[in-house]
Amino acid sequence: MDGSANSTIQVYNKQVSLRFQLYNSLFTALPFHRVEKTGVLLTIFLLHCEEGFAKNQSPVEIIDSFFKQHTSYQNDQEMVDLLFRFVQYTERQVVLFDALEDAAYRDIHDMNGPGTLKQLQTEVLQTKKKAQLAEKLKDFSVRLVLTAHPTQFYPSEVLGIINDLSKAMMNDNTAQINSYLRQLGKTPFFKNEKPSPYDEAMNLIWYLENVFYHAAGNILSFLKNNFPHEVSPGNPIVRFGFWPGGDRDGNPFVNASITLKVAEALRGGALKSYYLDVRRLKRRLTFKGVSNVVLALEQKLYNNLFVPNHELDISKEEIISALQQIHTILIEEHNSLFLSMVENLLRKVELFGLFFASLDIRQDSSVHTELLEVLAETSSAVPANYAALSDKEKIAVMLQVKEAVDPSGLESELHRDVLQSMAAIKTIQQTNGEQGCHRYIISHSTSALDVMQVYGLFQLAGWKKDSLPVDIVPLFETIDDLQHAAGVMKDLYETEAYRQHLQKRGNIQTIMLGFSDGTKDGGYLMANWGIYKAKEELSAISKQYDVEVVFFDGRGGPPARGGGQTHQFYASMGPNISNKEIQLTIQGQTISSNFGIVDAAQYNIEQLMHAGIRNTLFASEDATLTDSEEELLQYLSSESFEKYSALKNHPNFLEYLNSASPLRYYAEANIGSRPSKRKPGKLNLNDLRAVPYVGSWSQLKQNLPGYYGVGTALQRLEEAGRWEEVQQLYERSLFFKTLMDNCEMAMTKCFFPLTAFLAKHPKYGELWNMIFEEFQLTKSYILRLTGASALMEDKPVNLLSIQMRQRIELPLLTIQQYALTKIREMEEQGVQSPSKAIYEKMVMRCSFGIINAERNSA
Repeated sequence: MDGSANSTIQVYNKQVSLRFQLYNSLFTALPFHRVEKTGVLLTIFLLHCEEGFAKNQSPVEIIDSFFKQHTSYQNDQEMVDLLFRFVQYTERQVVLFDALEDAAYRDIHDMNGPGTLKQLQTEVLQTKKKAQLAEKLKDFSVRLVLTAHPTQFYPSEVLGIINDLSKAMMNDNTAQINSYLRQLGKTPFFKNEKPSPYDEAMNLIWYLENVFYHAAGNILSFLKNNFPHEVSPGNPIVRFGFWPGGDRDGNPFVNASITLKVAEALRGGALKSYYLDVRRLKRRLTFKGVSNVVLALEQKLYNNLFVPNHELDISKEEIISALQQIHTILIEEHNSLFLSMVENLLRKVELFGLFFASLDIRQDSSVHTELLEVLAETSSAVPANYAALSDKEKIAVMLQVKEAVDPSGLESELHRDVLQSMAAIKTIQQTNGEQGCHRYIISHSTSALDVMQVYGLFQLAGWKKDSLPVDIVPLFETIDDLQHAAGVMKDLYETEAYRQHLQKRGNIQTIMLGFSDGTKDGGYLMANWGIYKAKEELSAISKQYDVEVVFFDGRGGPPARGGGQTHQFYASMGPNISNKEIQLTIQGQTISSNFGIVDAAQYNIEQLMHAGIRNTLFASEDATLTDSEEELLQYLSSESFEKYSALKNHPNFLEYLNSASPLRYYAEANIGSRPSKRKPGKLNLNDLRAVPYVGSWSQLKQNLPGYYGVGTALQRLEEAGRWEEVQQLYERSLFFKTLMDNCEMAMTKCFFPLTAFLAKHPKYGELWNMIFEEFQLTKSYILRLTGASALMEDKPVNLLSIQMRQRIELPLLTIQQYALTKIREMEEQGVQSPSKAIYEKMVMRCSFGIINAERNSA
């Protein structure tokens, strides 16, 4: 371990570890719920859990012995009450820890170090590559798309407390900290009702206003100040996208009226941010000739924000014109006093416009097919025999649409919404600008027809072929879809009408690739390799047809859903893969963990920007995988896929997950507006969403989707006498090394003693042992590859954070497995008891704290 790592650990221990002990002792002494000793008992319970698991005891044995040895409780009600109080305290300990890490962020991250724009500046100046940077910045950008996928269990009130608590900790304000801890103790964590899509949107708009608005402004100011001639005035470099209110894939609660309402809220958020900045300007620009211009702009913004029934009469261009006028006056008449404040606001207005974040529309391809078949039966717009036609014939029909359809005549609300949402895009573009809503994403895209049906539906919704300012984005998710993606795009590029549409869109085609469902479908290695190969093939086919392809990655928080060291993935893409832009989803807890405060957001956006820019400026042929390396990765992926498929196809696989984990309670946890399954009915892996699938393995502390099959694949290569090749690949390929690093992270968060009692279960024992053996095998091979004695040995600060969080969550894990065991025993014995509902509530309540404690899974 080098000196800088030691120094950072010392800072972390002082700023986080030590302060957590101090504040936690203060916190656990607070007398919530009229029970003064709960905090003390919780400390004893934690130690009891650690000792019990070390002795191979089950959660039931640990909890039963705790009550006998450390309490005088005699009846079940008293015991259950105490367990619920333990849950409440632990939830709040997690919040305390989150706030401490936020407060120490700047001290434990090198804000000018590797991967930052400051380092990029040094590299560019040293290598004299300003001209190449200017060329790259003409059209390069990082687009973060905020989604409301339910991996965030904090209510908005608690998020606010974390924010305020971390600020108080930065300032060492003990009185405030004490007040916020008391507030935390009295603030409910449990949501009695599911949030609506609009609620989810408002929660994320808070981040746009309070975090991303300021972080993006800082980044743009740095670039403009240090590279004034290289930054292209027409390219914002940082962009934001938005899914709540637009993503209707499997979410029956999203409709066109919600979409319009969210677009209006986004516009209001942008205007409010500008208004507050203009108010700050007014306090500084008090001199002659400029104060009246500032006052007029403030009044105009005020009218559009706060005056009831005031018709929108302000535009992005008008705000920019006023600011440019102020800018000119300051230079010519006032020695450029406070000019930087005006320039900072100008850049933010150029970036955020009146839309704040681009609202994406997403729907499943099957819905479009259903709608067209209904229209064939009920209208003259589509031929009556449409369903019987071949794909080629159906595409021909889509190219010949001549009339619009009135959606009000359709019986199904879902079908009406497809046409209404397409019409809503036009409304949003008129008020928020084209950037306000200009992409339609098609889930489960498997053919050119899926894209062309959407193209035809836009005309059925009232759009004209020669005036369709919308990007149609296919989403390829399963392993099979990824393998056929290049063929699908070839068919599209050879469709003349679609090529004409692309030409009107600047000859740019955005393609979305889904990591989460790929992992669920094919396992960790195959999903990542499948996406890498798909990107290579899609880059090649797009280049062949003179189309600029942009990849939009649907990534989740943990490595099993494409997260982990995300910027390293982008840095590892070779020159064979298009990197015109970096686009990715930022989901659930990843928003609060990686982008929850301005410092964190700025740091992580810079890491992504640095990866994308450096890839072009300092591209090395070494980053390109050789044919033999590709063959090696293909072999590893295939062997891993075979091992994962055997487990996935085990007759008790889903039943094991459903019974041993909180999977079936996700839908009842009221954390997101979407159902946990795409379709109602019997549980099956295809319809099960990736969030509850991966999240359930995480709460089991088995994290299977993040490593399963990797050990077997490495073992088979060694048996084939090719271990040396794997070691060389690890040393040479950043892509493979990043895969293994994220695999390490997933395994570091495993804790098999929690469920070791299932090893002897008559029905689930075989599965538990299969998973544990693969974990042990993978761990042994990863350690051989890295040459380390422990997982994540080279990331000591991250490891320390994980270890501390795991210790905080251990009581929750124990209580959750205790409750799940009680439920399972009742169901296996056919016992009907009112206590089952209590245990089910206990499982859900534990889920909140466990998922929040896994914050650094992102």
